[in-house]
Amino acid sequence: MIYDVIGDIHGHADKLEGLLKKLGYTLCVHETLNINYYQPPEGHRAIFIGDLIDRGPQELQTLEIVYAMIDAGVADAVMGNHEYNALAYATLDKTAMQQANCNQNLYLRRHNDTHNRQHQAFLEEVPFGSEAHHYWLKRFAELPLWIETEHACFVHACWDVDNMALLKPMLTADNRITEEALQRTGQKHSLEYEALERVLKGVEIPLPEGISFTDKDGAVRHRMRVKWWQDSLQGQRIVDIARAPYSDLAQIPQDIVVENLDFQLKTQKPVFIGHYWLTGDPQPLSPQVVCTDYSAAGTGHLTAYRFDSNKPLPLSADNFVQYIAS
Repeated sequence: MIYDVIGDIHGHADKLEGLLKKLGYTLCVHETLNINYYQPPEGHRAIFIGDLIDRGPQELQTLEIVYAMIDAGVADAVMGNHEYNALAYATLDKTAMQQANCNQNLYLRRHNDTHNRQHQAFLEEVPFGSEAHHYWLKRFAELPLWIETEHACFVHACWDVDNMALLKPMLTADNRITEEALQRTGQKHSLEYEALERVLKGVEIPLPEGISFTDKDGAVRHRMRVKWWQDSLQGQRIVDIARAPYSDLAQIPQDIVVENLDFQLKTQKPVFIGHYWLTGDPQPLSPQVVCTDYSAAGTGHLTAYRFDSNKPLPLSADNFVQYIAS
């Protein structure tokens, strides 16, 4: 089996269709479901690595393409942080509501200016509380947080087996989120919250007290993502191991070093991720880890990696396929 692992789409259906066609997928009509879907070449299957929504101009069209392939049985997808955020944005925070003892609706993901702006493109096409909104939230909840096959691991941001084990009792047998899991992971600074953050947003380290930076969305951050796929992180300067744009790195002192980082990659299988807004020519992040997010939501290109389960290693830059819009 060849898995075509497709990176973060973020509502850019035109780029998705361009990439699928470049990969040899053909538009067909499903005889039973009576839907149009992209049929993969023989022996291939698509895996979408999350972040289907937000930012782009073709939110619904993107979802219709992806879910038609899922429903036709030719693709899988894992949940990205943006699908999780959409669920949390629309789910009442039961704990906060009880503590506040008021009639105001309080959501797991607060409806503040930053979150509203991040989710704006989706809600412009799928109005909050509409029938379509309820439908797509239901479909988002069907996405597993991770997929593991005999040959490889697929997750949006970080393959962290310790935090996965913490989440597992709250999930379905196939790693889908439940109402209990949504409520518990929505409680900021809880163990469940931190575990979910690790899986869907990656390894982050706290910056020293009083140090912060403002990211591309205008949010003030007190934690910074690091390149967890590297062998040695402890004792290095944050600016040397951070996975962040130069504009973010320039806002923090250059001499801060990493201390007490509790992460180790505990699998021998290849790991496929998205999330990290990479640029430049695609190549594996390490001998074991591949990222397929090459900033398609910005000025980059929608990217896939063709993974042959019969020849899992070595990972090679030759297996990347990019759609470069004209």
